[in-house]
Amino acid sequence: MGFSSWSHWLIVLLIIVLLFGAKKIPELAKGLGSGIKNFKKAIKEDEEETTLNATESQQDKIQKDSTTKETTTTPNETTKV
Repeated sequence: MGFSSWSHWLIVLLIIVLLFGAKKIPELAKGLGSGIKNFKKAIKEDEEETTLNATESQQDKIQKDSTTKETTTTPNETTKV
């Protein structure tokens, strides 16, 4: 059964109105919307920070690899005896 029927949702809505009153519901919705907005903003900032850190890490690794290759590579020297 579950809450897929419109009559179930109507009953739930009626109970919410009875519990909180018609004046309090817009305030609750505004607070909920603000909370969701702040949550999405925090997630976006965290993703940007993670991407930035990953990019910097990759650049550091590339620089480290290139300096290691430059210092370990020596020209081939052959001597005749």
